[in-house]
Amino acid sequence: MAITEFVYVTYIDTTPEKLWQALTTGEFTRQYWGGRSIESSWEVGAAVNLIKEDGVLDWSGQVLEAQPPKRLVYTFDPAVDDEMPGYEGEKVDLTRPEPPSRVSFEIEKYMGKVKLTLVHDQFPPGSKVLPGVSNGWPAILSSLKSLLECDTPLFPNWR
Repeated sequence: MAITEFVYVTYIDTTPEKLWQALTTGEFTRQYWGGRSIESSWEVGAAVNLIKEDGVLDWSGQVLEAQPPKRLVYTFDPAVDDEMPGYEGEKVDLTRPEPPSRVSFEIEKYMGKVKLTLVHDQFPPGSKVLPGVSNGWPAILSSLKSLLECDTPLFPNWR
């Protein structure tokens, strides 16, 4: 059976409200996304854009659900980036882009902390994008956790 999703769970010493802000505020995301910022109004149907430091669009998507501070879901379309890092540094050829995939964040209180569950799914079988996000998300979310708990991102220049 082909794997068509990536799931990552982490526990963060913060509040659901602070985690929501960290996931949805461009200035905050810039600190743990290696200088990139996620921009959106976070209303259902709104665009989601990851903007590089030079102002160029890295990837885009669309908000599917936004239930602060519990659940956030958006599409992920990397077709705008011609050199997405793949597994172990290989470059992914996106000349024939895959359909957008879906990113879901579940935020819940857990023993005085916050449990964050990320599910990145709806990849086609044999996806060339899935290995890249499977490496990227752990670095991004580990950096987010470190920033929220220690005021320093783990990988400030991860890309």
